[in-house]
Amino acid sequence: MPRRARLRLPGLPLHVIQRGNNRSACFFADEDYSLYLHHLKELSRKFRCAVHAYVLMTNHVHLLLTPVRQDGPSLLMKHLGQRYVQYINKTYRRSGTLWEGRFRSSIVQEQGYLLRCYRYIELNPVRAGMVKHPRDYRWSSYRANAEGKPSRLLRPHEEYLALGRQDSERLAAYQALFRSELDPKEVEEIRTAVNGGFALGNARFKAEVAAMLGRRVEPGLSGRPKNNSKRPTEARLGL
Repeated sequence: MPRRARLRLPGLPLHVIQRGNNRSACFFADEDYSLYLHHLKELSRKFRCAVHAYVLMTNHVHLLLTPVRQDGPSLLMKHLGQRYVQYINKTYRRSGTLWEGRFRSSIVQEQGYLLRCYRYIELNPVRAGMVKHPRDYRWSSYRANAEGKPSRLLRPHEEYLALGRQDSERLAAYQALFRSELDPKEVEEIRTAVNGGFALGNARFKAEVAAMLGRRVEPGLSGRPKNNSKRPTEARLGL
C-alpha cells in the first residue's frame, strides 16, 4: 500500500514530530542538542519555514513551524536529518539510521488550536517527568516564548503576538497559559492528529482543508469531499 501523502498548505502552521529509530536516543550530550539547533536555525531560513516552538527530547523532536513554500518542511527535515546523522555517526563512531523513517506532521488551525500546540510541545518534559516546570528544561523554546530569552531561531506567530501589545504583557499572558496542564482530551487530540497526519482544528476547518486538498484530513472518514465553491485562500484558514 502506498504511503499517504502528507497534508501541506503554505501559510498554515505545521506540528512536526520526528522520533529516533525504535525510540532509541538521538541526543547524547549538550553539544548534540546545540548542533541540532544550529542547523535548524540555518536550514529553517534557507527553506523558508518560520519556527515558533520546539522541544528536543532524548529520543524525539517536536517542532511548530509555518512554511512559506509547500515543500519547505520536507526539505528542511531532509537536510536537517542528514546533517545531524552525519555528525552523530562521525562523533560516536556509529553507522546506520538514526531516525524512525519519515517525520510525522499535522496542519494546525490558528485560532483556538495553535497556542495549544505551543503548550503541548513545551510541556513535553513535564509530562515525561523530567522536570516540574518547562522553564527547568534547557532544550525547548519555553524560556524564549515565556521569559523573553533572546533567540535567533524563533519567529513568533501572529497568535502569539496577539497575546499582548507590550512584550511584558505578552510574556505574562503566555506564562499564564502554563499555570495548568492541558486537558487529557486535548493532549490525545493533538497526538492523534500529528501521529496520523491529520488536520488539527474544528469541524469547519477540517472540512475546508479537505475540500481544498481533495482528500480526507481526519480519521474515520473516506472518499473525496464534496465540491465547495467557497474555498478559502491558501494563505489563511482562520476559523
